[in-house]
Amino acid sequence: MIATAQRFGELNPGTDIQWHKRTLQEFADKPIDRLAEEFDLLVIDHPWTGFAAENHLFVPLDNELPATFLKDLQKNSIGPSFKSYQHNGQLWALPIDAATPVASYRADLFKKKKLKVPGNFKELLALAGKGYVILPAIPIDTLMNFFMFCHSLKGKLFATGNEVIDEKTGIRALDLFKSLTDKIPQECFHYNPINVYETLTATDEFLYCPFAYGYSNYARKGYSKNNLVFSDLIGIDSKHTLRSTIGGTGIAISQKSRHKQIALEYAQYVASAGCQQTLYFETGGQPAHLSAWTNKKINKATDGFFNATLPTLTKSYLRPRYNGYMYFQDSAGDVVRDYLMQGGDAKQVLEKLNQLFCESKINQQ
Repeated sequence: MIATAQRFGELNPGTDIQWHKRTLQEFADKPIDRLAEEFDLLVIDHPWTGFAAENHLFVPLDNELPATFLKDLQKNSIGPSFKSYQHNGQLWALPIDAATPVASYRADLFKKKKLKVPGNFKELLALAGKGYVILPAIPIDTLMNFFMFCHSLKGKLFATGNEVIDEKTGIRALDLFKSLTDKIPQECFHYNPINVYETLTATDEFLYCPFAYGYSNYARKGYSKNNLVFSDLIGIDSKHTLRSTIGGTGIAISQKSRHKQIALEYAQYVASAGCQQTLYFETGGQPAHLSAWTNKKINKATDGFFNATLPTLTKSYLRPRYNGYMYFQDSAGDVVRDYLMQGGDAKQVLEKLNQLFCESKINQQ
C-alpha cells in the first residue's frame, strides 16, 4: 500500500497518501468507526461491511465509480470477494486482496523423509500423529476453521434465526476438528497464520499445514529461509472436500473524508487490473483481481501459488456481514477453542454459539 501510494503521488503531483499499520489482530476486531473518523482511506475486513453500511461510515461506491470498472471487478472477482463488500444492494469497499485458508508444506522435507503429502483426512491424522503438522488455532482462526468443517459437511451456517448450525453437523464438525487438534502441539493455540508460516519456513520441525490463510510471499524465493509449496485443501472423505472461509481485504473511503475525489481515484487505481498485476504484486501484495491470479509471470514467481489455490478460493464460504455479526465473532472463537483445548460437551458448545448468535442481533456495535 505504501508503494502504490508513492506511485499514485508521483502520477498526481501534490497528492500525499500516508498509510498507518494495524496488527493482524487489530485488523480483524478493532472497531472501525473511530478509524473512519480519523482516516480518509481504510483497508477493512469484510465482516465489518454491515456495521459500516448501517452506520454510514463509508462512501457507497456504486454511484461514484465508472460502471464499466465495477463490472470488470465483479466479473474478475476471486470467489465471493466482490460480494463480500456488498450490503443492502450497495458496494462499500473495493476488493484489493484475496485470501482463504489453503494447504502448505515443505516439499524438501517430504522428499528428505520419504513421506507422502496427505491426500485425505485420514492421512493428515497419521502425519499429525508423527508430530509433523502445524496449524493456526487462535480464536479467530479456530472459528473460521469451524465454519470450514461445517460448510464442508454441507451444513447450512446461519440458515435460521436462532441457530448457527444444525446439531448433527455441528457435532460432527467439532469431532473432526478435535481429532486433529488433539495431535498438534499446544503452542498452535497461540499461533496465527504468520506464526505458522514463520515456524514452517525457519525450522525443519514441521512439514505440513492443512489450512491457514494463504500468504503468497512464503512461496517467493528469497522471502524466507525455506520456501513453501501451497495447494488446495484435502478431502474429509470421498463425499466431502474441505471448503474454507474466505478472508481478504477491501479498500474503503470514509464519509468524513475531505478529499473524496482523490480517494476514489486512488482506490480505483489500486484495485485496477493494471496495478494488481504489476506494482501491487511486485511490492509484496496478494492481488484480488483474477487477471493477476492467472498471470504466468506472477505464478512463476510464486511457484504456482495462485493457480494452485484459485480453486480453494472459488468454492470458499462467505461468512455473515450483518450489523452485529462482529459481536458474535469476537466471542465465538473462544468457545470453540476452549472445547478443542479442554474437551467437554459438544452440544453445550453449540448452545453457547447459538446464544451468542441471538445476542449479536440485538448487540449491534
